[in-house]
Amino acid sequence: MKFKVKIVNRSRRARLGELATLFLTLGTTAFGGPAAHIALMEHEVVRRRGWLSREEFLDLLAATNLIPGPNSTELAIHVGQRRAGGPGLLVAGACFILPAALLTLLAAWAYVRFGSLPPLAHVLYGIKPAMIAVVLQALVSLGRTAVRSRLLAAVAVVATAATFAGVNELALLLAAGLLVMTLRARPKSPGTRLPAAGPIALGIAGAAAPLAGAAAFGLAPLFLFFLKTGAVLFGSGYVLLAFLRADLVQRWHWLTEAQLLDAIAIGQLTPGPVFTTATFIGYLLGGLAGAGVATAGIFLPAFVFVAASGPLVPRLRRSPAAGAFLDGVNVASLALMAAVTWHLGRTAIVDPITVLLFIAGAIALLRYRVSPLWLVLAGALAGALFGHPH
Repeated sequence: MKFKVKIVNRSRRARLGELATLFLTLGTTAFGGPAAHIALMEHEVVRRRGWLSREEFLDLLAATNLIPGPNSTELAIHVGQRRAGGPGLLVAGACFILPAALLTLLAAWAYVRFGSLPPLAHVLYGIKPAMIAVVLQALVSLGRTAVRSRLLAAVAVVATAATFAGVNELALLLAAGLLVMTLRARPKSPGTRLPAAGPIALGIAGAAAPLAGAAAFGLAPLFLFFLKTGAVLFGSGYVLLAFLRADLVQRWHWLTEAQLLDAIAIGQLTPGPVFTTATFIGYLLGGLAGAGVATAGIFLPAFVFVAASGPLVPRLRRSPAAGAFLDGVNVASLALMAAVTWHLGRTAIVDPITVLLFIAGAIALLRYRVSPLWLVLAGALAGALFGHPH
């Protein structure tokens, strides 16, 4: 019995080490925003390592879209939980966040010390088109798995059109899931019901009320503000901008408009989660302690939500009605990802050099199956040598 326990513990440690290595690497090199992060994770977790099937990966992606918080970070946490339980959840999430937070902290120090942002535009000029190729490959791969019938293909088309029309992301996901469930699912007994889709997500609206009073800066109000933000925020970095501006600039006057825009820019420029914008703001307001509490506050809800919702995902798939709901959410999630890729592509592929980088990246991925991490490095080098940022 002791020998068996030792083997189990050794296996758990090995898995935790694998998770730490993978997500530290991704947290250091994953430029391009959530869609690119998800594409990189799909390559590493599904195709390269085989930790999850494409179906399992899609279900976890759907689950992250139904809860508040940073989608790619929550997907990393889900992968860690699926791979190594509770310890894996903590290791994967922390290792994905840590490199981005440290880089953002360094940028914040430079900003305070020298009064400007570090010159990363040339490097990003080369990385962005390469990342569009990575996301496109992931969309093709995941789409083949998700779109398994004419009904799902039709929902995918409608969801994509609705995304471009500006329909709310959460409303679109829920509508797609309910539509597929209604048209296709046939529960085998009256007792089979769809578990509440994101009970945390749907029941948390009341938490969005503004924090009361406290215009004077303090670490406790800073932590509570970012905890609230991480607990209720759906959508992109632009939605985060709206949340931050309402309280930090307009209500409390802790930041200026220029400082807030610079903080958002750093979150976009550094690899890993965009939510490390909180690290930058925390450092501006309260030094190292402020950076620590702001980072902890905005990411803590993601760990709680994934820990609560993760065990429900396999149960949802086993229920005919809930499985149909997940199928609808899966194709709608890919529609959102496709729309984001289109918008990012329009800003990333802007001249002959970026067109060439995109085409070369797509060929390297689809024909020769080159690792996306090599494409990131090649894009950064090309940008540094030939970049003319727009």
